[in-house]
Amino acid sequence: MLHKLLKRFLLFICSAALVTGCKVAAPPQLPSLPKAPASFLNRTDTTASIADMPWSQFFTDPNLVSLIDTALNRNFDLLTTIQRIEVARANVLITKGALFPTVNGMASAGVERYGKYTLNGVGNYDTNLSPNIDGRQRIPNPTPDYFLGLRSSWELDIWGKLRNRRKAAYTRLLATEKGRQLITTALVAEVARLYFELLALDNEVNVIRKNVGLQQRAYEIVQVQKLGGRATELAVQQFGAQLLNTRSLEFARRQEIVRVENQLNLLLGRYPQPIVRGQPIREQQLPATVSAGLPATMLLRRPDVQQAELELAASRADISAARAAFLPSLTLSPYVGFNAFKTSLLFQGPESIAYGIVGGLTAPLVNRAALKAEYVRSTADNVGAFYAYQKAIRTGYQEVVTNLQGIDNYRQVYQLKEQEVTSLNKAVSISNDLFVAGYATYLEVITAQRSVLEAELQLTNARREQFFLLIDLYRALGGGWGVTR
Repeated sequence: MLHKLLKRFLLFICSAALVTGCKVAAPPQLPSLPKAPASFLNRTDTTASIADMPWSQFFTDPNLVSLIDTALNRNFDLLTTIQRIEVARANVLITKGALFPTVNGMASAGVERYGKYTLNGVGNYDTNLSPNIDGRQRIPNPTPDYFLGLRSSWELDIWGKLRNRRKAAYTRLLATEKGRQLITTALVAEVARLYFELLALDNEVNVIRKNVGLQQRAYEIVQVQKLGGRATELAVQQFGAQLLNTRSLEFARRQEIVRVENQLNLLLGRYPQPIVRGQPIREQQLPATVSAGLPATMLLRRPDVQQAELELAASRADISAARAAFLPSLTLSPYVGFNAFKTSLLFQGPESIAYGIVGGLTAPLVNRAALKAEYVRSTADNVGAFYAYQKAIRTGYQEVVTNLQGIDNYRQVYQLKEQEVTSLNKAVSISNDLFVAGYATYLEVITAQRSVLEAELQLTNARREQFFLLIDLYRALGGGWGVTR
């Protein structure tokens, strides 16, 4: 009997599908975009990418490694992201549970008085006069109703609506995990950048102190020459002003050190405290060669690209679920339990056992505005996810190319600046000797001192940029999120 009933339901579903299915919009077609340039696709770099290296091996300074390890365990943004993963995992369980029947324990009690001139009133009165029933079976009026048992509800996923919702939720769980990896790579890179920023500021302070010493010596010399009538008060004031300006630079750099240290401590999830540093920045080692790896895998390792790809797949599943919502849905509601109109009869063996099943078929026919709006929203999300995916690929490509070329260019900048600093240091020494001998003016000495200070600060900045570009390339290639130990 139940089998025949189900066959009739399925036959009706097929008929309803013919009526409503033609009204379901076709899946949207995503726009076409230009392919990657041939110069990128035809690269033949087959060496391993630096992104394959764990961050604990990529960064060789043990103090930096310790700071990154602390940040990965205590950073608040990363800890918040982990909780978002738990939320996404709970959503997967919710959508997975929708595929299976729900079974609820139920206890209910009610009472109803039937009018004498109603179907139940007349029927119950006539039944009570029947000789076929005993005293326990007589129906009282008012009539209580007691039920204790199980009730279930199960929507059969005929068109894949529930499965696609589960697929979308699971895919978003994977995307959330990629989001955690993205924050991890950004966190590793930011800690490293701030660390090398501190090393660069330390070096600038040392450079300023050295130049303060040189300028102090020149200031003392010009004061002596003034007493001897070989220099003017103007020269004394010029040397003094330059010395004061250079001293002020040191305090400005010290404030920058405080700011950067506090930023780094915030990333580490702790209150302000001194940051232990390793070797000076000019003694830190840079790799002789840098490899980005194969073009096919160079960008696919990036968590943001993988996350965007998963979001695109999830939005596609949302569209399938939204389209299936226009089609009829079948829900079965079976129940079994004890049912009686007297509590003393509720557990009287098989006589009080009641069971049954109700099948409900629903199809949206009128006022489908909510379903249409959900479909439009899902389609828009899908197109938006597609553009986000394309942007992630192009952003990664741009970052990799920029940083690769920047590493080569700043290697040349650093070498040339080293030569410039060497020449200007010699110029300062020569100008001092000539000034003492009377063959150079005080303006030439001041110019030489100012030039060497600027050049040495620029040399420090060039070294800092080399490390920044290397860190950014490591992040751009998707390095920093893998297992380190």
